[in-house]
Amino acid sequence: MTETFDLSRRLVAEALGTALLVATVVGSGIMADSLSDDTALALLCNTIATGAILVVLITILGPISGAHFNPAVSLVFALKRELSRRALALYMLAQCAGGIAGTVVAHLMFGMAIISPSLKVRTGTAQWLSEGVAAFGLVAIILAGIRFNRQGVPWLVGLYITAAYWFTASTSFANPAVALARSLTDSFAGIRPLDLPGFVIAETAGALLALVLMNWLLSPPSPENPSHRTQP
Repeated sequence: MTETFDLSRRLVAEALGTALLVATVVGSGIMADSLSDDTALALLCNTIATGAILVVLITILGPISGAHFNPAVSLVFALKRELSRRALALYMLAQCAGGIAGTVVAHLMFGMAIISPSLKVRTGTAQWLSEGVAAFGLVAIILAGIRFNRQGVPWLVGLYITAAYWFTASTSFANPAVALARSLTDSFAGIRPLDLPGFVIAETAGALLALVLMNWLLSPPSPENPSHRTQP
């Protein structure tokens, strides 16, 4: 349905969606951390808020822009020739700008400095592998969801990110724009700016690997190989 909306509306939807997503991630992290000294409980609160807002945002903005809110996801759709190079560049700019705006809004809501670069260290092989796995799973779920259950994609993505918060060592950023925005908050959800490049590279690699695998996995069997068809 995105082709019925002009590019300017799609860009606003991407910026708005990413801003609300980041405001939720950062704001719920600040709130949870202020209400409890229990890190696990704070992470649980952060997780629930993030999963919930993803379901809402993808449902209401998906029909306008595709609800990528993520440069790695937009790159995947550009490589699938469903997004032009120009639109890809503008989507990425809108997502990054929206993410930064989301951090600023969250800080203002909690009376914090507009920008406060994070001091939270998130680096090392385990963190990078976690981000690669997180982005791989996200893209795989999106592509398979679009193929088999398009209307279920908001819930699939929300539930996946909710789970990935807990099974990845990095708490599943899975999104270069969100990682950039989170580098600007010295709060529960933050990431040190110095560690940002490793996350972005890992997320992009995971997304591209998912594209390659899912293109093969979801391609229909050729007529010459009817035995590969699923039997009724």
